[in-house]
Amino acid sequence: MSKREEKRNLETIPVGSLGIIPLDGCKPLCEKVDYYLVKWRTERESEHKDSLAFAGYQRDSYILGAKVPRFGSGEAKGIILESVRGTDLYLLVDVANYSLTYSLCGHENHMSPDDHYQNLKRIIAAVGGKARRITVIMPYLYESRQHKRTSRESLDCALALQEMVAMGVDNIITFDAHDPRVQNAIPLHGFETVQPTYQFIKGLLQHVEGLELDSDHMMVISPDEGGMSRAIYMANVMGLDMGMFYKRRDYTKIVHGRNPIVAHEFLGTSVENKDVIIIDDMISSGESALEVAAELKERKARRVFICATFGLFTNGLDRFDQAYADGTIDRVLTTNLIYQTPDLLSREWYIDCDMSKYIAYIIDTLNHDASISDLLNPNERIQSIVARYKNGDFED
Repeated sequence: MSKREEKRNLETIPVGSLGIIPLDGCKPLCEKVDYYLVKWRTERESEHKDSLAFAGYQRDSYILGAKVPRFGSGEAKGIILESVRGTDLYLLVDVANYSLTYSLCGHENHMSPDDHYQNLKRIIAAVGGKARRITVIMPYLYESRQHKRTSRESLDCALALQEMVAMGVDNIITFDAHDPRVQNAIPLHGFETVQPTYQFIKGLLQHVEGLELDSDHMMVISPDEGGMSRAIYMANVMGLDMGMFYKRRDYTKIVHGRNPIVAHEFLGTSVENKDVIIIDDMISSGESALEVAAELKERKARRVFICATFGLFTNGLDRFDQAYADGTIDRVLTTNLIYQTPDLLSREWYIDCDMSKYIAYIIDTLNHDASISDLLNPNERIQSIVARYKNGDFED
């Protein structure tokens, strides 16, 4: 990143003393975020540094002590270990981190999204309304896949958003929400869904050689109709064409709670001899993404890159290993917004897109009550990085 972006000019008075509480499962990401905040605030020159409004502005760490101990029965309570009175508080939670365990009557239980969400509520309850403002940064939005009602069923995501707001949360920041319209559940409160498009492009340019960034040699693909806007944005900012697959389903059957996919149909221009980027919000089992990759290879695509904000890999990595070995896929890019297994990080085909600096920018800017619109739409930064790459002077 350029020095212009490194030093955001934030002269406004902070909303309150900055405090960050990472829930269990989000600590490694939060420590990286904290590193950037400490660094920037140490270096930032401000004529108001010594004024009362900037009290506690420069600290060794902005992470506040908190924990959620469990009783033998599996019940728990939230405890905050230092004062949060008057702070501008940011709570970070990764509801998809299944690696954590707790003891339930002598049995080892892995934490589910429900457990993580319940712990978040416990910490909000422990704050007891004493913070000046509470912002929840929940990269993987809890229950976001259950975003609309199609039959007599619950609307879990909307309920969770209303519940957080009722508990005193002012803003909710998430990344690549499965359907951003879920924010209609809380129309009077802040809800931002952030796209990691810039980090995907940067990750590709850093790790893949010989990319030709023009519509004759490259294309962006949406694996389904739901992700169209994501693909359109990426294609537009990079000056590429886009294509789309749609799933033909058999509505007479239900397998594992959904109608089985009969075929993937393609809409778009020829992909022959082009590098293609498949962009989606998440890789769950990876079945759909790999089927789409295979379809593109059949249509003589050159290299296939899969970009997904959240790499859940619920069925393990074997299928991706096989697809890489037989040349169906070239690289897979996901972010560190959710838990990544050591196995995944060691894979040759995997590119890790670090989002910690981006989250630090968001927290730093919001703490100063400044606009984050340039962070939500990183068009300028993408144009700059693409231009540098084309001129041959691209560096990290």
